Amino acid sequence: MSLYLALKFLHLVGAAVLLGTGAGIAFFLYRAERHETPAIVAGTLRIVVAADYLFTATAAIAQPLTGLWLVSVAGYALDQTWIVASLVLYALVAVCWLPVVVIQIRMRDIAAAAVAQGASALPESYWRLSRVWFWLGWPAFISVLAIFWLMIAKPPDGARKSPACRPADRASSYERRSS
Repeated sequence: MSLYLALKFLHLVGAAVLLGTGAGIAFFLYRAERHETPAIVAGTLRIVVAADYLFTATAAIAQPLTGLWLVSVAGYALDQTWIVASLVLYALVAVCWLPVVVIQIRMRDIAAAAVAQGASALPESYWRLSRVWFWLGWPAFISVLAIFWLMIAKPPDGARKSPACRPADRASSYERRSS
């Protein structure tokens, strides 16, 4: 397997993990919160926080590394619009995601405290954080979808030609340079 294909594989797996974990976490927490039972919400948030550290954080670190390496190997210019737009959107994802991690931890702790106190409902402080968590998730999720589109479409910059869109052309081009 060429370096290009190995990097592309890792980059695609990382992208799938980011999208899948983000959507999965949102779905499971949404379903848990519909019960409004502190024990269910606390248990779900324990898993959500662990999944964010294990999967999302790992993929979030790997994505720019594999992406920039792919750009270099494939011979793309860093100033191409689709690359710049992807990086800007990725920064927006990070700006939304980092506070969400802190909020999730606080939500988990509030829910666990409600369970420890034998409360039958979660306090208003939990629901305020939940609303912020929810609204920060939307721009991040939409940005990730937009990045997927940019990575697939690689729209050219006006009259400027982008490298060949067929992976075999890029891989063989790389392999010719490295031999």
